[in-house]
Amino acid sequence: MQVKKLVRTLLLLLLVSPIAVFGQHENKHNSEENKVKTEELSAKEIKSAERKEYITHHLQDSYDFTIWHAMGIEFPLPVILWDEGLHIFSSSNFHHGEAVAESNGNFYKVFHSKIYRTDAEGTITMDEHHHPTNAKPLDFSITKNVFVIMLMSLFIFFIFMRYAKSYKNNLVPKKGGKFLEPLILFIRDEIAIPNIGKKHYRKYMSYLLTVFFFVWFLNLAGMTPLGITVTNNIAITFGLAIVTFFITLFTSKKNYWLHIFWMPGVPVPMKILLAPIELLGVFIKPFALMIRLYANMTAGHIVIMSLIALLYAFDNWLAKGAFLGLTLFLSVIELLVAFLQAYIFTMLTALYFGAASDEGEH
Repeated sequence: MQVKKLVRTLLLLLLVSPIAVFGQHENKHNSEENKVKTEELSAKEIKSAERKEYITHHLQDSYDFTIWHAMGIEFPLPVILWDEGLHIFSSSNFHHGEAVAESNGNFYKVFHSKIYRTDAEGTITMDEHHHPTNAKPLDFSITKNVFVIMLMSLFIFFIFMRYAKSYKNNLVPKKGGKFLEPLILFIRDEIAIPNIGKKHYRKYMSYLLTVFFFVWFLNLAGMTPLGITVTNNIAITFGLAIVTFFITLFTSKKNYWLHIFWMPGVPVPMKILLAPIELLGVFIKPFALMIRLYANMTAGHIVIMSLIALLYAFDNWLAKGAFLGLTLFLSVIELLVAFLQAYIFTMLTALYFGAASDEGEH
Protein backbone atom coordinates (compact mmCIF):
# COMPACT_ATOMS: atom_id res chain seq x y z
CA MET A 1 0.00 0.00 0.00
CA GLN A 2 2.83 2.38 0.83
CA VAL A 3 4.38 1.73 -2.58
CA LYS A 4 1.09 2.52 -4.33
CA LYS A 5 0.76 5.77 -2.38
CA LEU A 6 4.33 6.71 -3.31
CA VAL A 7 3.68 6.01 -7.00
CA ARG A 8 0.50 8.12 -6.95
CA THR A 9 2.35 10.97 -5.25
CA LEU A 10 5.21 10.87 -7.74
CA LEU A 11 2.74 10.80 -10.64
CA LEU A 12 0.94 13.85 -9.27
CA LEU A 13 4.24 15.71 -8.86
CA LEU A 14 5.20 14.72 -12.39
CA LEU A 15 2.05 16.29 -13.76
CA VAL A 16 1.95 19.43 -11.64
CA SER A 17 5.64 20.34 -11.32
CA PRO A 18 6.05 21.78 -14.85
CA ILE A 19 3.32 24.30 -14.02
CA ALA A 20 5.07 25.31 -10.82
CA VAL A 21 8.43 25.60 -12.54
CA PHE A 22 6.92 27.73 -15.30
CA GLY A 23 5.48 30.06 -12.68
CA GLN A 24 8.83 30.37 -10.92
CA HIS A 25 10.52 31.01 -14.25
CA GLU A 26 8.07 33.73 -15.19
CA ASN A 27 8.25 35.44 -11.80
CA LYS A 28 12.04 35.54 -11.97
CA HIS A 29 12.02 37.16 -15.37
CA ASN A 30 9.31 39.60 -14.31
CA SER A 31 11.58 40.83 -11.53
CA GLU A 32 14.88 40.91 -13.43
CA GLU A 33 14.37 41.45 -17.13
CA ASN A 34 11.14 43.39 -17.38
CA LYS A 35 12.82 46.46 -15.88
CA VAL A 36 15.05 46.65 -18.94
CA LYS A 37 12.47 45.71 -21.59
CA THR A 38 9.46 47.71 -20.39
CA GLU A 39 10.55 50.82 -22.26
CA GLU A 40 10.70 48.92 -25.58
CA LEU A 41 7.92 46.34 -25.36
CA SER A 42 4.44 46.23 -23.96
CA ALA A 43 3.69 43.95 -21.01
CA LYS A 44 1.87 41.50 -23.27
CA GLU A 45 4.82 41.25 -25.65
CA ILE A 46 7.20 40.69 -22.73
CA LYS A 47 5.12 37.82 -21.37
CA SER A 48 4.83 36.29 -24.84
CA ALA A 49 8.60 36.44 -25.30
CA GLU A 50 9.16 34.85 -21.87
CA ARG A 51 6.81 31.97 -22.66
CA LYS A 52 8.54 31.30 -25.96
CA GLU A 53 11.90 31.42 -24.19
CA TYR A 54 10.75 28.91 -21.57
CA ILE A 55 9.38 26.48 -24.18
CA THR A 56 12.56 26.80 -26.24
CA HIS A 57 14.71 26.26 -23.13
CA HIS A 58 12.73 23.12 -22.28
CA LEU A 59 13.18 21.65 -25.77
CA GLN A 60 16.74 22.65 -26.64
CA ASP A 61 20.01 21.03 -25.67
CA SER A 62 22.45 23.08 -23.57
CA TYR A 63 25.97 23.04 -22.15
CA ASP A 64 24.81 23.06 -18.52
CA PHE A 65 22.18 21.15 -16.60
CA THR A 66 19.49 23.28 -15.01
CA ILE A 67 17.34 21.50 -12.42
CA TRP A 68 15.41 24.52 -11.08
CA HIS A 69 16.19 27.77 -12.86
CA ALA A 70 14.34 30.03 -10.43
CA MET A 71 16.14 28.60 -7.39
CA GLY A 72 19.51 28.56 -9.11
CA ILE A 73 19.84 24.77 -8.80
CA GLU A 74 22.10 23.84 -11.69
CA PHE A 75 25.52 22.44 -12.42
CA PRO A 76 27.98 22.91 -15.31
CA LEU A 77 29.11 20.22 -17.73
CA PRO A 78 32.53 19.74 -19.36
CA VAL A 79 33.16 21.50 -22.67
CA ILE A 80 35.51 19.49 -24.90
CA LEU A 81 36.74 21.18 -28.09
CA TRP A 82 39.33 20.37 -30.73
CA ASP A 83 40.71 23.59 -32.19
CA GLU A 84 44.40 23.33 -33.09
CA GLY A 85 44.67 21.15 -30.00
CA LEU A 86 42.45 19.86 -27.22
CA HIS A 87 40.56 22.37 -25.07
CA ILE A 88 38.71 21.21 -21.95
CA PHE A 89 36.99 23.61 -19.55
CA SER A 90 33.77 24.01 -17.59
CA SER A 91 30.62 25.34 -19.24
CA SER A 92 30.30 27.75 -16.29
CA ASN A 93 32.90 29.89 -18.07
CA PHE A 94 30.19 30.86 -20.56
CA HIS A 95 27.86 32.13 -17.78
CA HIS A 96 24.79 30.81 -19.67
CA GLY A 97 26.06 32.18 -22.99
CA GLU A 98 26.59 35.72 -21.73
CA ALA A 99 30.41 35.59 -21.37
CA VAL A 100 33.42 34.65 -23.47
CA ALA A 101 35.40 31.60 -22.36
CA GLU A 102 39.20 31.56 -22.69
CA SER A 103 41.24 28.37 -23.14
CA ASN A 104 44.98 28.23 -23.94
CA GLY A 105 44.88 31.67 -25.53
CA ASN A 106 41.76 31.01 -27.64
CA PHE A 107 38.39 32.63 -27.00
CA TYR A 108 35.02 30.96 -27.48
CA LYS A 109 31.42 32.12 -27.33
CA VAL A 110 28.07 30.34 -27.42
CA PHE A 111 25.86 31.73 -30.17
CA HIS A 112 22.48 30.10 -30.96
CA SER A 113 23.44 27.02 -28.93
CA LYS A 114 26.70 26.51 -30.86
CA ILE A 115 30.28 27.36 -29.91
CA TYR A 116 32.32 29.65 -32.15
CA ARG A 117 35.87 30.92 -31.90
CA THR A 118 35.97 34.65 -31.35
CA ASP A 119 38.06 37.41 -29.81
CA ALA A 120 38.23 38.67 -26.23
CA GLU A 121 35.19 40.91 -26.84
CA GLY A 122 33.10 38.01 -28.18
CA THR A 123 32.65 39.42 -31.70
CA ILE A 124 30.44 37.34 -34.00
CA THR A 125 30.57 38.35 -37.67
CA MET A 126 27.68 37.61 -40.05
CA ASP A 127 27.42 37.07 -43.78
CA GLU A 128 24.66 38.47 -46.01
CA HIS A 129 22.37 35.62 -44.94
CA HIS A 130 22.93 36.41 -41.23
CA HIS A 131 24.94 33.23 -40.67
CA PRO A 132 28.04 33.38 -38.43
CA THR A 133 31.34 33.36 -40.31
CA ASN A 134 33.47 32.66 -37.23
CA ALA A 135 35.43 29.42 -37.16
CA LYS A 136 33.61 26.62 -35.39
CA PRO A 137 35.78 24.08 -33.53
CA LEU A 138 35.01 20.37 -33.40
CA ASP A 139 32.67 20.01 -30.46
CA PHE A 140 32.83 16.83 -28.32
CA SER A 141 31.24 18.43 -25.26
CA ILE A 142 29.15 16.55 -22.71
CA THR A 143 25.91 18.47 -23.22
CA LYS A 144 22.71 18.03 -21.25
CA ASN A 145 21.34 15.45 -23.66
CA VAL A 146 24.61 13.50 -23.73
CA PHE A 147 24.74 13.51 -19.94
CA VAL A 148 21.16 12.21 -19.70
CA ILE A 149 21.87 9.48 -22.27
CA MET A 150 24.91 8.32 -20.30
CA LEU A 151 22.96 8.44 -17.05
CA MET A 152 19.99 6.55 -18.50
CA SER A 153 22.26 3.94 -20.08
CA LEU A 154 23.93 3.25 -16.73
CA PHE A 155 20.51 3.13 -15.04
CA ILE A 156 19.18 0.56 -17.53
CA PHE A 157 22.38 -1.49 -17.30
CA PHE A 158 22.41 -1.69 -13.51
CA ILE A 159 18.68 -2.26 -13.05
CA PHE A 160 18.68 -5.19 -15.50
CA MET A 161 21.90 -6.62 -14.11
CA ARG A 162 20.41 -6.51 -10.64
CA TYR A 163 17.21 -8.31 -11.57
CA ALA A 164 19.03 -10.79 -13.84
CA LYS A 165 21.10 -11.94 -10.86
CA SER A 166 17.93 -12.56 -8.86
CA TYR A 167 17.01 -15.34 -11.34
CA LYS A 168 20.10 -17.45 -10.62
CA ASN A 169 18.65 -19.33 -7.66
CA ASN A 170 14.97 -18.60 -8.13
CA LEU A 171 13.03 -18.32 -11.39
CA VAL A 172 10.22 -16.40 -9.69
CA PRO A 173 10.62 -12.62 -10.25
CA LYS A 174 10.97 -10.39 -7.20
CA LYS A 175 10.11 -6.73 -6.62
CA GLY A 176 10.87 -4.77 -9.81
CA GLY A 177 11.27 -8.00 -11.75
CA LYS A 178 7.51 -8.50 -11.51
CA PHE A 179 7.12 -5.30 -13.50
CA LEU A 180 9.92 -5.89 -16.02
CA GLU A 181 9.30 -9.56 -16.83
CA PRO A 182 5.82 -9.07 -18.41
CA LEU A 183 7.25 -6.30 -20.59
CA ILE A 184 10.15 -8.49 -21.73
CA LEU A 185 7.78 -11.37 -22.50
CA PHE A 186 5.49 -8.95 -24.34
CA ILE A 187 8.33 -7.78 -26.58
CA ARG A 188 9.38 -11.38 -27.22
CA ASP A 189 5.94 -12.91 -27.80
CA GLU A 190 4.08 -10.00 -29.41
CA ILE A 191 6.82 -8.15 -31.31
CA ALA A 192 9.91 -10.26 -31.97
CA ILE A 193 8.51 -13.74 -32.73
CA PRO A 194 5.52 -12.67 -34.91
CA ASN A 195 7.62 -10.27 -37.02
CA ILE A 196 10.99 -12.04 -37.17
CA GLY A 197 10.11 -15.69 -36.64
CA LYS A 198 11.13 -18.28 -34.07
CA LYS A 199 14.25 -19.25 -36.03
CA HIS A 200 16.00 -15.86 -36.00
CA TYR A 201 14.37 -13.72 -33.29
CA ARG A 202 16.89 -14.56 -30.55
CA LYS A 203 19.82 -12.73 -32.15
CA TYR A 204 17.75 -9.53 -32.31
CA MET A 205 16.17 -9.69 -28.85
CA SER A 206 18.97 -7.90 -27.01
CA TYR A 207 18.74 -4.91 -29.34
CA LEU A 208 14.93 -4.84 -29.35
CA LEU A 209 14.83 -4.87 -25.54
CA THR A 210 17.53 -2.22 -25.31
CA VAL A 211 15.91 0.17 -27.78
CA PHE A 212 12.45 -0.27 -26.23
CA PHE A 213 13.46 0.50 -22.65
CA PHE A 214 15.96 3.17 -23.72
CA VAL A 215 13.38 5.12 -25.74
CA TRP A 216 10.64 4.59 -23.16
CA PHE A 217 12.71 5.75 -20.19
CA LEU A 218 14.00 8.77 -22.11
CA ASN A 219 10.43 9.66 -23.07
CA LEU A 220 9.38 9.44 -19.40
CA ALA A 221 12.35 11.57 -18.37
CA GLY A 222 11.18 14.17 -20.87
CA MET A 223 7.91 14.45 -18.96
CA THR A 224 9.72 15.86 -15.94
CA PRO A 225 10.24 19.64 -15.54
CA LEU A 226 14.03 19.22 -15.80
CA GLY A 227 14.05 19.95 -19.53
CA ILE A 228 15.69 16.63 -20.48
CA THR A 229 13.64 16.03 -23.60
CA VAL A 230 16.25 13.89 -25.34
CA THR A 231 14.01 12.12 -27.86
CA ASN A 232 12.86 15.42 -29.36
CA ASN A 233 16.43 15.98 -30.56
CA ILE A 234 16.63 14.82 -34.17
CA ALA A 235 20.31 13.91 -33.77
CA ILE A 236 19.34 11.34 -31.11
CA THR A 237 16.54 9.80 -33.16
CA PHE A 238 18.89 9.77 -36.17
CA GLY A 239 21.44 7.83 -34.10
CA LEU A 240 18.84 5.24 -33.10
CA ALA A 241 17.55 4.93 -36.67
CA ILE A 242 21.04 4.55 -38.17
CA VAL A 243 21.86 1.69 -35.76
CA THR A 244 18.68 -0.08 -36.88
CA PHE A 245 19.64 0.59 -40.50
CA PHE A 246 23.12 -0.94 -40.15
CA ILE A 247 21.88 -3.98 -38.23
CA THR A 248 19.31 -4.57 -40.97
CA LEU A 249 21.97 -4.33 -43.71
CA PHE A 250 24.62 -6.45 -42.01
CA THR A 251 22.23 -9.25 -41.03
CA SER A 252 20.21 -9.32 -44.24
CA LYS A 253 20.08 -12.49 -46.31
CA LYS A 254 20.13 -13.07 -50.06
CA ASN A 255 16.35 -13.25 -50.27
CA TYR A 256 16.07 -9.71 -48.85
CA TRP A 257 18.12 -8.22 -51.69
CA LEU A 258 16.42 -10.48 -54.24
CA HIS A 259 13.06 -8.93 -53.37
CA ILE A 260 14.55 -5.46 -53.79
CA PHE A 261 16.44 -5.79 -57.10
CA TRP A 262 14.69 -8.70 -58.86
CA MET A 263 11.32 -9.49 -57.31
CA PRO A 264 10.22 -13.08 -58.00
CA GLY A 265 6.95 -13.54 -59.85
CA VAL A 266 6.95 -10.01 -61.32
CA PRO A 267 7.23 -9.27 -65.08
CA VAL A 268 10.68 -8.12 -66.16
CA PRO A 269 9.64 -4.57 -67.18
CA MET A 270 8.03 -4.10 -63.75
CA LYS A 271 11.17 -5.43 -62.06
CA ILE A 272 13.27 -2.77 -63.79
CA LEU A 273 10.76 -0.09 -62.79
CA LEU A 274 10.32 -1.18 -59.17
CA ALA A 275 13.97 -1.89 -58.32
CA PRO A 276 14.95 1.80 -57.84
CA ILE A 277 11.80 2.38 -55.78
CA GLU A 278 12.51 -0.63 -53.55
CA LEU A 279 16.12 0.47 -53.13
CA LEU A 280 14.95 3.95 -52.14
CA GLY A 281 12.67 2.30 -49.57
CA VAL A 282 15.74 0.83 -47.86
CA PHE A 283 16.74 4.38 -46.87
CA ILE A 284 13.22 5.72 -46.35
CA LYS A 285 12.44 3.17 -43.63
CA PRO A 286 15.06 4.38 -41.10
CA PHE A 287 14.23 7.97 -42.07
CA ALA A 288 10.59 7.29 -41.13
CA LEU A 289 11.75 5.83 -37.81
CA MET A 290 13.75 8.98 -37.09
CA ILE A 291 11.03 11.47 -38.02
CA ARG A 292 8.17 9.59 -36.34
CA LEU A 293 9.79 9.55 -32.89
CA TYR A 294 11.19 13.09 -33.19
CA ALA A 295 7.98 14.71 -34.46
CA ASN A 296 5.60 13.01 -32.04
CA MET A 297 7.63 13.76 -28.91
CA THR A 298 8.38 17.35 -29.97
CA ALA A 299 4.73 18.06 -30.78
CA GLY A 300 3.57 16.65 -27.45
CA HIS A 301 5.98 18.78 -25.45
CA ILE A 302 5.14 21.94 -27.39
CA VAL A 303 1.40 21.43 -26.84
CA ILE A 304 1.78 20.86 -23.09
CA MET A 305 4.19 23.77 -22.63
CA SER A 306 1.87 26.04 -24.63
CA LEU A 307 -1.11 25.09 -22.46
CA ILE A 308 0.92 25.77 -19.32
CA ALA A 309 1.82 29.18 -20.79
CA LEU A 310 -1.88 29.93 -21.30
CA LEU A 311 -2.44 29.49 -17.54
CA TYR A 312 -0.40 32.67 -17.08
CA ALA A 313 -1.80 34.46 -20.13
CA PHE A 314 -5.41 34.62 -18.89
CA ASP A 315 -6.56 36.53 -15.82
CA ASN A 316 -9.96 34.82 -15.79
CA TRP A 317 -10.02 32.06 -13.16
CA LEU A 318 -12.54 30.04 -15.15
CA ALA A 319 -10.16 29.97 -18.12
CA LYS A 320 -7.26 29.09 -15.82
CA GLY A 321 -9.19 26.15 -14.41
CA ALA A 322 -10.15 24.92 -17.86
CA PHE A 323 -6.57 25.06 -19.14
CA LEU A 324 -5.28 23.44 -15.93
CA GLY A 325 -7.65 20.50 -16.38
CA LEU A 326 -6.76 20.20 -20.05
CA THR A 327 -3.04 20.31 -19.22
CA LEU A 328 -3.32 17.55 -16.62
CA PHE A 329 -5.40 15.44 -19.02
CA LEU A 330 -2.91 15.83 -21.88
CA SER A 331 -0.03 15.08 -19.48
CA VAL A 332 -1.63 11.72 -18.73
CA ILE A 333 -2.10 11.15 -22.46
CA GLU A 334 1.55 12.06 -23.01
CA LEU A 335 2.56 9.32 -20.56
CA LEU A 336 0.70 6.88 -22.78
CA VAL A 337 2.35 8.38 -25.87
CA ALA A 338 5.78 7.89 -24.25
CA PHE A 339 5.11 4.15 -24.06
CA LEU A 340 3.38 4.03 -27.44
CA GLN A 341 6.29 5.65 -29.28
CA ALA A 342 8.75 3.19 -27.73
CA TYR A 343 6.44 0.35 -28.78
CA ILE A 344 6.06 1.64 -32.34
CA PHE A 345 9.81 2.17 -32.73
CA THR A 346 10.48 -1.39 -31.53
CA MET A 347 7.68 -2.85 -33.65
CA LEU A 348 8.91 -1.20 -36.87
CA THR A 349 12.48 -2.21 -36.07
CA ALA A 350 11.35 -5.83 -35.67
CA LEU A 351 9.51 -5.61 -39.02
CA TYR A 352 12.70 -4.46 -40.77
CA PHE A 353 14.71 -7.23 -39.09
CA GLY A 354 12.08 -9.77 -40.13
CA ALA A 355 12.31 -8.70 -43.76
CA ALA A 356 16.12 -8.83 -43.65
CA SER A 357 16.25 -12.34 -42.12
CA ASP A 358 13.54 -13.85 -44.32
CA GLU A 359 14.84 -16.89 -46.16
CA GLY A 360 11.91 -17.25 -48.55
CA GLU A 361 10.93 -20.65 -47.25
CA HIS A 362 7.26 -19.99 -47.95
